[in-house]
Amino acid sequence: MSEILTIAMPKGRIFEEAVDLLRKAGYLLPPEFDESRKLIIEIEEEGLRFILAKPTDVPTYVEHGVADIGIAGKDVMLEEERDVYELLDLQISGCYLAVAGLPNTKMNDVAPKIATKYPNVAAAYFREQGEQVEIIKLNGSIELAPIIGLADRIVDIVSTGRTLVENGLVEYERIVDVTSRLIVNPVSYRIKDKMINDLVARLSKVVSVEVN
Repeated sequence: MSEILTIAMPKGRIFEEAVDLLRKAGYLLPPEFDESRKLIIEIEEEGLRFILAKPTDVPTYVEHGVADIGIAGKDVMLEEERDVYELLDLQISGCYLAVAGLPNTKMNDVAPKIATKYPNVAAAYFREQGEQVEIIKLNGSIELAPIIGLADRIVDIVSTGRTLVENGLVEYERIVDVTSRLIVNPVSYRIKDKMINDLVARLSKVVSVEVN
């Protein structure tokens, strides 16, 4: 039986752009692959198995070895700090992490509150600024926090900025640019180095063409 490379991928925008990259790199993924509702999809002809997961779970699957490699946003990588290697910046799903809040407002002088689903990233950023803040972890609808008085600021992903505008918020500081990265389990990288290096080489050519 030929060796199988297992790839963990998030659903949604990253999935669509990653599948497009893989096809441009010469991998034959059938049309129905895009529409499948299965969580595990095997493409025997290419020696690939895909696990479709929540974006925040991809590094966990890779770290624990149930997936050899994965595609994850840099925001998730910074927040999760998993024991994986980052092999390639795929230059897809570009966005950035930013500090936002209501316009023309100042943060409280004493322990200002920051709402975010990125508590580690947010805490590190404000610590670097020399500011002591209270982090409030939220899992969704982060924009609500300043509006209802839960927090002075939010730290969240910004793509077009439309969501901030629609909720009457403004961007105050840009923290870090985010793109999707190809990550690998350290053990898999040793055992399946030929397959993984081939994948990286093929994707690298496509990415360099896309960027240029």
